Amino acid sequence: MNNVVAIADCMRSGWKARLELEFARREQATILVRRKHSGPLCIQRPLYPEGKAVCHGIVLHPPGGIAGGDELEVEIKIGSGAHALLTMPSATKWYRSDAYPARQKLVLRVDHGAVMEWLPQESIVFDGAHAEMSNRIELARDAVFVGWDVLCLGRTARGETFTRGMLRMHTELRREGKLVWLERAVIPGASPLLHTAAGLAGHGVVGILLAASDRLDADLLVACREVGLAGGRSGVTLLPGLLVARYLGDSAEQARDYFTKIWHALRMPLTQTAPMVPRIWNT
Repeated sequence: MNNVVAIADCMRSGWKARLELEFARREQATILVRRKHSGPLCIQRPLYPEGKAVCHGIVLHPPGGIAGGDELEVEIKIGSGAHALLTMPSATKWYRSDAYPARQKLVLRVDHGAVMEWLPQESIVFDGAHAEMSNRIELARDAVFVGWDVLCLGRTARGETFTRGMLRMHTELRREGKLVWLERAVIPGASPLLHTAAGLAGHGVVGILLAASDRLDADLLVACREVGLAGGRSGVTLLPGLLVARYLGDSAEQARDYFTKIWHALRMPLTQTAPMVPRIWNT
């Protein structure tokens, strides 16, 4: 009996992991100047496929999935004038958790004249998962940020849907401390929101791309709206200093391809850098 209790307590406690990164500009190069991690979160060595000005990083979570009781925290700072692109090698899987919540917290800070591109692969929320995702982006006055999230409710390739569990999401973006974007979602398994026209309309994949810059204008809005999408639903909105693109459909690959094309349309105008997809995406 004591062994059963001990195993249950272990399941509830889960993995506790934290990753802290800081990138800085040194002459003409972006350098990873600080890395600190505890638990199963780390980053591969910095990569420079575009030259020293742009640092690519691959965030790793060796367990390969997030289970009930797990708590992951990632905090990244991009120093003044630096330019970093962060991605992941594979999808993030949120496992069925028997009502024990799993949590992931992301904090991104981008200083003056800096650029951050946060381009993760999709998150797959298994049927029966209890997932809590929190994203906070803090930008200096002239910082540039482009990032996206693609979410699969259930393992759609297997025909699985989200009939049990709970998903909670919170995303906020601030410029010089002022709230620019706030989005929250609470989706129980089998919620009517999954099927209504005002919700996901029966689709299993939803995504959002946020681009924040003072260089956004009507011409860029037109260019992003011209990005083709075969199947699924999409939309692009321009707010003061913020462009928002959305995807709703049934394919994570299609969502990622759609957002990648929008990122390509934005990268040169916003960062004066030609687009180059991370090499890990080709493996």
